[in-house]
Order: sequence, then structure tokens, then C-alpha cells
Amino acid sequence: MKSPIVMIVGAAALSLFCLHGQAQTLDKIRETGAITLGYRDAAGPFSYLDDKQQPIGYSMDICLKIADAVKTALKLPQLKINLNPVGPSTRIPLIANGTIDLECGVSTNNAERQKLVAFTPTTFVTGTRLVYLKTLKVDSMADLKGKTIVSPSGSSNSKVVNEYNTQHQAGINILGATDLPEAFLMMQTGRAVAMATDDVLIYNMIANSKSPSDYAVSKFALSVEPYGIMLPKGDPGFKKIADDTVVMLAKSGELDKLYAKWFTSPIAPKGANLMMPMSANLKKALSSPTDSPDPKDYE
Repeated sequence: MKSPIVMIVGAAALSLFCLHGQAQTLDKIRETGAITLGYRDAAGPFSYLDDKQQPIGYSMDICLKIADAVKTALKLPQLKINLNPVGPSTRIPLIANGTIDLECGVSTNNAERQKLVAFTPTTFVTGTRLVYLKTLKVDSMADLKGKTIVSPSGSSNSKVVNEYNTQHQAGINILGATDLPEAFLMMQTGRAVAMATDDVLIYNMIANSKSPSDYAVSKFALSVEPYGIMLPKGDPGFKKIADDTVVMLAKSGELDKLYAKWFTSPIAPKGANLMMPMSANLKKALSSPTDSPDPKDYE
């Protein structure tokens, strides 16, 4: 375990790097002729691999729109798009060190992360819920006392459930998982009785499972979480292009069409349909675009 001093110094160094080290993203893109998008391989319908092992999804579509805007702004008609896989624990460092320019996944915009990275205006609003086999009764978190749940390590959901466990002395054993598929498998095989993650990701995993009717989702939510496309901190020129693109998509109705494509229509690779109409929280966010990390701004 790292000492508190090392951890504090490391965090401070990363924060300083984010503020000053990536202020020239557009210059880098101009010089290299390429923009690098970070994608998730199993976070559908936002960012996941199709049957040709190519990343697709709602967040990927938004990132490609931003890339088009960068192409136009820099007058680079042959702009190359590089793709780089990321995970819950690697996405922020890879933005901070310049490996990727945009993170096109399922990243919650919160005050803690805004110290290290920036976000576009909100593109989705979700919340932390639990998924479990229907044989388990979960009316409240109290029903999980003495039991084990799992959440992807490095996710905001993991932070939420751990904070709840500590603050309420709930007596829940919380395990970490490398990613969503591993967490879901741990729940399916009994290593944990429930998995905690964003509700939309839960519905996607259920819809694509072999037996969707086997699972239940908690009626209660532990958090309200706004998603945005993550990008380097302290880079106003690059952020303006990204922000303006998201605002344009929201105001023109194009984002509504992208939402319908991924959340209320059959999607690859199995033709599953989440049948998830746009929430009032997201409609509010799109009507007045904001990159606020405060959950209260989305309620």
C-alpha cells in the first residue's frame, strides 16, 4: 500500500500535469494529423465492440461528431482517427498523459474528477442501482447486510457503495471487478449476490444475457450521475470545439436521434432493444446544456 504522502504527491503531480501539460491538444492533432479516441469494449450501448471487433455506440457517435468538428476547424480533411481501449482505472490517466484526446465511454462527471480532467456538456443521466437474481429480495440496502456485492473497480459506483457502507455502517462486503462483464459474471456465479453500476448499463447487460427474465433491478437508486465525454483539463480551445458540438447536437435534435438509435431501437450484435425512453433528467440537461458535476442540477 502506498504511503499517504506518496499518494498526495502523486495526485498533486497528476493535477498539475492536467492543468498545464495538455493545453495544446489542437496543436498536437494538427502536427500528427490524427485524433485519438478512447473506447470501452463492453459498455454498451455507449461504447462496445461489434461483431467485427470495431467500437460502436452512443458515446462513440458523439465523439465522431466532435472529431468531424475538429477536422473542419483545423482544415484537415484527411484527419486520421486512432482508437485506443480504456478501462475504469486507466481512462483518466490516459487523458491526463495525452495518450487519448477524448474518452468515449461511460464516465460520470463529478467534482472530484473535474480536478483532473474536463467534461463536455452532459450527454446522459443515469444512477447507481443494483442488479441481482430474482431469487434475492432487495427492497433496501438493509437487505444486503452481511452479504457480498460487487462493482467495477475505479468506477463512481464503487465509490458510492463504499461510501454508503461506511456512512451507514451497513455491514456489506464489497468486492471490486476489472470491468462490467467480470462484475456481472461474479453476480451470476454467486461470488456476489448483487452488482452495483449505472442503471442503463444494467439494462443493457440484462437485455443481452441468455436469460433476461432471471434478473431484477433495484427500485431505489443510490446516486444521480451525469455522463459526459471526457477530455484534457486546462485546454479551452479544444474544449470549446467539443462543447459547441454537443450543444449543437442537443439544440438541433440530432442528439435525440442518436438516443433513439441506441436506446429505443434494436442494436448490434444481437438486435437487443433496451426500450428505454429518454428520462426527464436527460431532457432537462439537453434543454439547457451544462457540464456541471452537481447531481442536483439534473434532478
